[in-house]
Amino acid sequence: MPHNLKIDLYSDGADVREMVAARDAGLVKGFTTNPTLMHKSGISDYETFAREALKAVGGLPISFEVFADEFEEMERQAKRIATWGDGVFVKIPITNTRRQSSIDLIRRLSAARVKLNITAILTLDQVRCVVDALNAEIPAIASVFAGRIADTGRDPVPLMAEAAKIVGKKPKAQLLWASPRELLNIFQADACGCHIITVTPDILKKLAMVGKSLEDLSLDTVKMFYNDAAAAGFRL
Repeated sequence: MPHNLKIDLYSDGADVREMVAARDAGLVKGFTTNPTLMHKSGISDYETFAREALKAVGGLPISFEVFADEFEEMERQAKRIATWGDGVFVKIPITNTRRQSSIDLIRRLSAARVKLNITAILTLDQVRCVVDALNAEIPAIASVFAGRIADTGRDPVPLMAEAAKIVGKKPKAQLLWASPRELLNIFQADACGCHIITVTPDILKKLAMVGKSLEDLSLDTVKMFYNDAAAAGFRL
């Protein structure tokens, strides 16, 4: 990692080719996906995609999400997904679509030794409830959607720093900064004490710019404007 960052990068997406590229680049330590990303990628067969993704990630951790709205069916899906590999984490949303809490389900699955990734967390109360429900002996991830918090005009950094303290109460639990909006978020997440941040392929590409001279970047920007104006054939 650049600048001796401690945080792990997880590639977020649903394109197997991009997963392979991210793995081969050696920058990421894991992968995540979700039904929305899968739908945007045109995936219709969930398990077939998951099996291909498992081969693509080469044994690194990967999170697959349940897609039911009833807790009984979520539990059935979670236990099936968990059998697909040792590196599989099962994503459980913090509530269902009717705002009913998933905490009881999280407690049951964690007690059954299922590795969980609790997703769509946006409040500290949700973080506290999740951490309380986790089996201290089983790895788990609490995914707090810092980017979506920022989308509401709130600064996510203080919340994420406090969330890191809460998650630290369970030694095998990790805090994940989800939905980053820019490369700067990697440095913010690292400073907050987050263990993981998800990154899109576009953000991964920007890692090459870390530490770049601002004067050089200024010149690159001027050249871009000039070249694009020339290519457009502008005349006055």
